[in-house]
Amino acid sequence: MARPQKVRMVSEEPEVNYFKPRAVPLSELEEVTIKVDEFEALRLNDLEKLSQTEAAEKMKVHQSTVQRILESARQKIADALCNGKAIRIEGGMYKTFSRGRNRFRGGW
Repeated sequence: MARPQKVRMVSEEPEVNYFKPRAVPLSELEEVTIKVDEFEALRLNDLEKLSQTEAAEKMKVHQSTVQRILESARQKIADALCNGKAIRIEGGMYKTFSRGRNRFRGGW
């Protein structure tokens, strides 16, 4: 039996949650969905330049989990960029601490 996945901590939900290729109607596009925790791992590692270990501490998961999350997110983004797909950011099981409130979003 598989081990249950831990809830991941994120600083806040992304302000923008959808990207698409320019000049292509939405009805003609395939989508790739990036989970909020994948977005957070990318933000911490690639934008904030934190190590995977530092990102793992902030997200309250193991470093190896962050490594797997990053691998998944980068594969999805590469697919979208190389194949002209839209990117939607939503879903996942995470907690966010923004503006002093603890919010839980569920669903894998």
